[in-house]
Amino acid sequence: MIGKCIKIAALHLMIAVGVMGFVFRGVAGSAIYNVGNAHIYNVKSPDGRTVFELTSREGGLLYRVRYDGQETVSWSDLGFVVDGRGVGVHTVISGVKYTKYNHSFVWPLGENERIENNYNGAVFNLMDGDVSFSLVVRAYAGSVAFRYEMIGQHRHLTLERTCFNFTQPLTIYQYNQESVFAPVDLNSMQKTCDFPATLTNNRDLFISIGEADNTGYTKAELLRGETNNSLSVVINHDTSVSLNGSFISPWRTISMARTAIGLHDYSDLYLRLTGTDKNRVPAWVLPGKLIRSQLTTEDGMRAVDFASKEKFQYILFDAGWYGKEFNSSSDPRRYIEQLDIPKVVQYGKSKHVGILLYVNYVGLRNYIDDIIPLYKKWGVAGLKFGFVDGLSQKGIEWLVTAVKKVTDSGMIVNVHDNYKPTGLSRLMPGWLTQEGVRGDENSPDAFHTTVLPFTRFLAGPADFTFCYPNSKNTFSKNLKVSRAQQLALTVIYFSPLQAIFWYGRPEDYTDQNEIEFFSRVPTVWDETRYLAGDIGKFISVARRKGNSWYIGNAAGLAGWKGLIKLDFLEAGKSYLGEIWQDSSEGKIFKTTRIFKKGDKIYLNLKGAGGEALILTLRP
Repeated sequence: MIGKCIKIAALHLMIAVGVMGFVFRGVAGSAIYNVGNAHIYNVKSPDGRTVFELTSREGGLLYRVRYDGQETVSWSDLGFVVDGRGVGVHTVISGVKYTKYNHSFVWPLGENERIENNYNGAVFNLMDGDVSFSLVVRAYAGSVAFRYEMIGQHRHLTLERTCFNFTQPLTIYQYNQESVFAPVDLNSMQKTCDFPATLTNNRDLFISIGEADNTGYTKAELLRGETNNSLSVVINHDTSVSLNGSFISPWRTISMARTAIGLHDYSDLYLRLTGTDKNRVPAWVLPGKLIRSQLTTEDGMRAVDFASKEKFQYILFDAGWYGKEFNSSSDPRRYIEQLDIPKVVQYGKSKHVGILLYVNYVGLRNYIDDIIPLYKKWGVAGLKFGFVDGLSQKGIEWLVTAVKKVTDSGMIVNVHDNYKPTGLSRLMPGWLTQEGVRGDENSPDAFHTTVLPFTRFLAGPADFTFCYPNSKNTFSKNLKVSRAQQLALTVIYFSPLQAIFWYGRPEDYTDQNEIEFFSRVPTVWDETRYLAGDIGKFISVARRKGNSWYIGNAAGLAGWKGLIKLDFLEAGKSYLGEIWQDSSEGKIFKTTRIFKKGDKIYLNLKGAGGEALILTLRP
């Protein structure tokens, strides 16, 4: 019987398929063999440990995934419903073409300066009645990815039949948009879950189900399947996906690891699956850190001075600089009386500090084609999009088009609120970051902060909007972790554009010893290593920029006693280590010591605590 994880009466027909069509045998790592009367085609990763298998049994298009010799995803449905008929229900595999790819590309806006992109692939030609379509598959070390392609004058896709039937009970970290995470038994999950979704057997298997290259689809989600231990893809925010001739779906990805920190190996998968090697990062795209300014000319000048002093690259004028953001009468082509945007921009240029402007979705929809040349004339460095629609097909199509217009003009973009990345920064490098995360504005606790590296950050950069305390305000309403953990999270969390001081005024940050780390920490990296971690319990990340290593250690709610080994340091060299830790008075104290390769750092962090280190190569 065909495996089902969703109940669609029209798709319960079982139509036996006879002889397969022509099959083209391909590269090493791919094979075709028989199981009963059905051919099984496979695509193996270059290291042979990850295998994607495809068959058409009783007419149903099915796949499964093997990892380290064990079945991880058992036979699961593929296909969709278009124009009222099921595709993938009575399917013939008419041909297959295999490919190999072994390359790397430079990505100066990432966690590693070079990204390896090695996989074995296949394009399966499929027929379902009079509908011809393809399934494109890639097998990486530890991951598989697949997508649908269809040519024809079809109008509406109302259901995606993609399912994930796992071979054992799993815990899923359920969340939606910018919510908290709830670890629940997959078979008990009542709500949908966003991509990327993280699952584990709480022993030796960690899985991430992800999405890449969504340029005009709807926001799909994952729902508990009809059978035990299963998930199905559902379309919640549109009644259908409109098709215009050719159709290419986003990639669906399955990544597997034996440890929680092993999932980080796939945090650049969304980039590997999007774009081509012709995509390059223009010289004008500048990553960096920002402080949010109050909305007067004088405050803007002070923010520029502070940014220049602390080696920040940007200041941001957020909601309100052109009036009430949700009011359709507010015009983002005009600034409020107490704020002279061009004057602050010119002052910023004299200090090598760029000015970013927030524009709400209301203003963007009404004036996007007017404000781009206007802001370029003012000298603005980039835009922050607010309250976009990252849920519907119409909203996503508009967003991608709008971001491309802005980045094509030479300005950077930061998209806020419910949108999550799918790798499109590879196509538009000026799209530096986005929110799609529960950041400091929403008072996340230490469980949340130590879940994020294993979940949301597997999809790409997130702007966490740090609310660091100062001499006038502790931001206790927002901040539920220690000051040292705040420092550490700027290393642990990846975003080429980091909002460091979200609420504080520049003049209130009077303790230079506390904020020194923010001045020195980069936002893009040459090399990254996850050293230790357990979901929701603790995390340690080391990142290198030039000859210096930056390490962030953070504990969950219960604290963390452990050690990390400095095996990644250069042999025969010594490093000056500077360590920022929590003091007993709730502030920061700093110590120094010398480190060398093989040394160990013993940790004894209290709940919600942390520490941050910089290890600089000595001459």
